[in-house]
Amino acid sequence: MPIQLENVAIAVRDLEAAVAFFTDLGLTVLGRNTVSGAWADTAVGLDGNHAKLALLQTPDGQGRVELFEYLHPAAIETGPTQPHEIGMHRIAFSVDDLDAGLEVAARHGCHPLRGVATYEDVYRLTYVRGPSGILVMLAQDLRRA
Repeated sequence: MPIQLENVAIAVRDLEAAVAFFTDLGLTVLGRNTVSGAWADTAVGLDGNHAKLALLQTPDGQGRVELFEYLHPAAIETGPTQPHEIGMHRIAFSVDDLDAGLEVAARHGCHPLRGVATYEDVYRLTYVRGPSGILVMLAQDLRRA
């Protein structure tokens, strides 16, 4: 059976803030919609499912991120995910200039968890805590410099 990754979906507390963060990083909005109704209840497994969403795409056209803000049922606020917890870990992006990426993140109040690391003179990378507590890894391939 052939399989292809369609997108990564993330529930957020504030759709507009999350869209602003990811578009400033370079993703583009492919579309926006509101979903609700019996089909959405069945697909997601929630009665009365109603959410606003935005579908974004990476500049290379390969990656897509779907952001949801739940209107009903009310979103459940949880603590920020830690890198070692089971479940959704992080979303990672390659960037041409890590420092520029960090400047963008900082404009949204998002900063490295600890600092910037260099892995074997191959990558400079860091994790930032993005909107709604999303862990976002930014990595610059030093071999492309």
